[in-house]
Amino acid sequence: MFHTDLPPFRWFLFPSICSSVARIAGVDIPREKRVEVSLTYIYGIGLTRAKTILEKTGVNPDIRVKDLEDGDVQKLRNATESFTIEGDLRRQEGMALKRLQDIGCVRGRRHRMSLPVRGQRTRTNARTRRGARKTVAGKKK
Repeated sequence: MFHTDLPPFRWFLFPSICSSVARIAGVDIPREKRVEVSLTYIYGIGLTRAKTILEKTGVNPDIRVKDLEDGDVQKLRNATESFTIEGDLRRQEGMALKRLQDIGCVRGRRHRMSLPVRGQRTRTNARTRRGARKTVAGKKK
């Protein structure tokens, strides 16, 4: 049975077929992309940090993920452990927002009301934060 005969959602049943999947920090990074770009799929790792990690581990940034050896993947896993990424980072950011809301500062109140936080105007614009327009009836004369 070839892997093309299987629907993609059933590949996990046959680990021998998809042995080239690299799982780093709980994220399956794309196999067909360059390692440098694939690392950016991990929350908390941008292009600059990906380049730093690759430089530190000595992995070639131009190689594709599917061509990585197991030793290289292990090096990348170890290097990413030194950073706050994925769930820990999301939790940390959520707690920072919750702290602002709890102490009742302006930034926290504006987060709670879903308004722009950094001083932007709201008389017009700010549609992304405020949502779709709610029409208010005009005054009768």
